[in-house]
Amino acid sequence: MENILQFAAIDQHILIILAIDIAIAILLLSAMRFIAGLTAKVNTTEELAVKDNFAFGISVAGSVAALGIVLTGAITGEHSVSYEVEAIGMFSYGLFGLLLIKLGRIIHDKFALQRLDKVAEIKKRNISVGIVDAASVIATAIVIRAVLIWVDGLDAYTFIAIASGFVVSQIILVLVTRIRESHFSKNNQKDCMQEALTDGQVAIAIRYSGHIISTSLAVTAASFFLVYTPETIVENLLGWLVFGLIMTVVVSALTSIAKRIVLWGINMAEEVDQQHNVGVACIEMAVSISIALILTALML
Repeated sequence: MENILQFAAIDQHILIILAIDIAIAILLLSAMRFIAGLTAKVNTTEELAVKDNFAFGISVAGSVAALGIVLTGAITGEHSVSYEVEAIGMFSYGLFGLLLIKLGRIIHDKFALQRLDKVAEIKKRNISVGIVDAASVIATAIVIRAVLIWVDGLDAYTFIAIASGFVVSQIILVLVTRIRESHFSKNNQKDCMQEALTDGQVAIAIRYSGHIISTSLAVTAASFFLVYTPETIVENLLGWLVFGLIMTVVVSALTSIAKRIVLWGINMAEEVDQQHNVGVACIEMAVSISIALILTALML
């Protein structure tokens, strides 16, 4: 009988924590939609339901999914010290994650894909740009979540550590974008990948999305090699950068091999870049993410 009462008490504790987390999550996820509207200077209801702007919907969906990913890293569940601490931690990390997602989007627009006007293209219903925008915020969110799980406590040091992981992820994502642009130019008589995205080439957007999401998963591997301590913020930042770069190279090399095997006999550059084959692009994306997931799982 005593065991049953203890089990019921634990269940009640978890249910209250769940209610707190879900309530805060819904509040923040709802805010994300309206923030997207403010950023694009549009009415979200009109854009989604009247104009049926699929590109805008994809972009907003990416933002909502990204925030959901971040929030999973803020949940402590039954290990929570108190309901107040859980609520403060969930809201604080969620709000900070929301701001970093927004900042990551700005960095991606200004430094990674600086040659295209993302807001204007999404207003023009450019689905390829909407896909890339969604993928970029999801990639950022994956790294933020990993850092949230890696850090311990709720103080200034944890926020500095989260910001450090965010900075590292943005540096690596910009580098990967430059490399992908170089490969695209080499395989397509010096054409520009960003111009192809502006022209609405969905296959290229899907393949690029796979590259940046798999890169973000590779960067998270740093959390398995480094031990969080508030006194070693600089060392941790350098550690995330070094391990992130190493894992990015490893994932890229293995993905290249895997794609050649999975898509044996298919000229991927010709199919995706020139014939806009969305099916082949989806397979490339799936292989990229799968390899990254398998490698990160091996680190556990």
